[in-house]
Parts: sequence; C-alpha cells; structure tokens
Amino acid sequence: MGEILTLPVPETLYGTYAVALAEPITDPARLAHDEVARRTEPPLRGLVLGMLDSPMLTLDQRPASQFPPLPRDLLAAYGAAPPDLAAVDAAPHLLAVSAAYRPGRPPAHEWAARTVAGAIAAALGAPVIDVFTPQILTLGHLERSLPGPDGAVRLTDWMLLPHTSGPHGFYFTTKGLARYGLPELQTDDVPSGLVEAWGRLLNGLARRVLDLWLDELPAGEQPLAVDVPEIISVGLRDIAAAQGTDEPLQREVAVRLRLDEDPEPVLTVLPAHGGPDALEAVCEALFGAPESRR
Repeated sequence: MGEILTLPVPETLYGTYAVALAEPITDPARLAHDEVARRTEPPLRGLVLGMLDSPMLTLDQRPASQFPPLPRDLLAAYGAAPPDLAAVDAAPHLLAVSAAYRPGRPPAHEWAARTVAGAIAAALGAPVIDVFTPQILTLGHLERSLPGPDGAVRLTDWMLLPHTSGPHGFYFTTKGLARYGLPELQTDDVPSGLVEAWGRLLNGLARRVLDLWLDELPAGEQPLAVDVPEIISVGLRDIAAAQGTDEPLQREVAVRLRLDEDPEPVLTVLPAHGGPDALEAVCEALFGAPESRR
C-alpha cells in the first residue's frame, strides 16, 4: 500500500443557488447589488460585489418550468419545512444564482453565490435552495453560514452527512467536500451503536482533510494534483473546529483513506488497523467507552 494519495485538482468550481419567486424581478442585478451592499459587512461585501460586477457570477431568471425540476423528495428528506416546500412548489419563476472560481482559499464561488441568493431572498421573503445539497436554507442558517470578518465558517453549515441502513450496518457519505474540489468521504457497514460517534468522527475528518487540501492550494497557484497522506489523524479538536467551537483535549486516532471510483472518485474511510471490531476500537479510543458517551 502506498503512503500518499494523489487527488486531481479541478480547474473550476461552481456554486449554484435558486431563489423561488412569486413573481419575476424587474432588474435582478440591480436588486442583488443594492441588497448585498446594504446587508453584507466587509470584507465579504467587497468580494461579493466584485464577483457581481464580473462574468464570474451570473443571474438567470426564468419561468420555473424552463429549469430542471427540483428534487422535491430530497428537499423534504433534508429537512425542508412544509411551508417552504409549498412555496417552492408554487413558485412560477426561479432565479438561478451561479458563480465560478478556482479551487482554494477563499471558496469565492460558494460565498458569493450564497450571499447574493440570501440577500435577494431576504428582501423578497422567498425561499433559497442550495442546488448542490440539495436543501432549502432558512435565512437563519444561510446568514450563520457566511464568513465573519476573520473569514471563519463552520464546515457543518456547508456539509450534510446522510446515512442509510443496509444489511450489515449503516452507509455514511459526506455531502459538501466536492464544493471545494475534493472527493466526498464514505464508510460502509457502520454498526447501529456507532452511528452518532462515527458521524462526529467523519465531521472532524472532513475538516482535517479539507485543511490539508487547502494548504496545498496557495493563492495564485493551481497545481494539477495534490498529494494527501493515506493515513490521517483526526481528533476531538477537528470535530470541534468543524462545528465552530474549541476543544481543550488533544485526543486523536488514525484512520486510513482509500481512493475509489464509485463511479466518481470517493475517499473510503477505514480504520488504520484492521481486525475484529475495528470501528468500535477507533470510536472508543477517541470518545471513550460507550457508557461514557451517553
């Protein structure tokens, strides 16, 4: 087994959001500019207005019937409130807000597109759909997810962690790392008693992998590929950082990544050391015995 995984770097990343409109906007670009200038604090305001004034951000308003249908079942499964879902169903027009940018810091495509969509939605009282997830974002969630003056965000505001049951346990996958150009993480056959603990570990691991990735994409440069370690340590501090908090304890465990095609590239997360009950051993080493996690 090699000690390094080589991951290709996409040339361009895209962020796309839809605003469900009860009636068309006369001048979407003017409304977007005015609302972003009024509602957004610097330095994010300057980044977003710069994107608005460039070809990197587009506004496409059309009758809803001219867009591909939104995945209603997934929107409901990912927590859409019934009134928001009804408003999306009834909307005769949609405004698609799309932005493009290179991989790296900052993820301007996502920050700009989400900011513009949120500013327009707040002005009109309209629902916002994150097309990537897909998920209807409440204005509270949307505003909380945007970076503050220091550029910090909570990864958990930009990523979902769906899991489904199977014959031998639960299948986990992240839904959010692809926003940054990374393959998503996945684990299969997670015992039911470890669902909460393994979900927390994957949140922390996603933060650790994302930091490694972004550190290899310095401003102004774009390599064709990035190398990441096959064995990665993930700790309580990574889990806290993914949620925007701090953790004094430095406890960590090692996991192994395997690059698979499924059919898109995906990073399968495995214990660094195999054997019976390996997942249980990893969770106990990181979080303590099961009784102490209750």
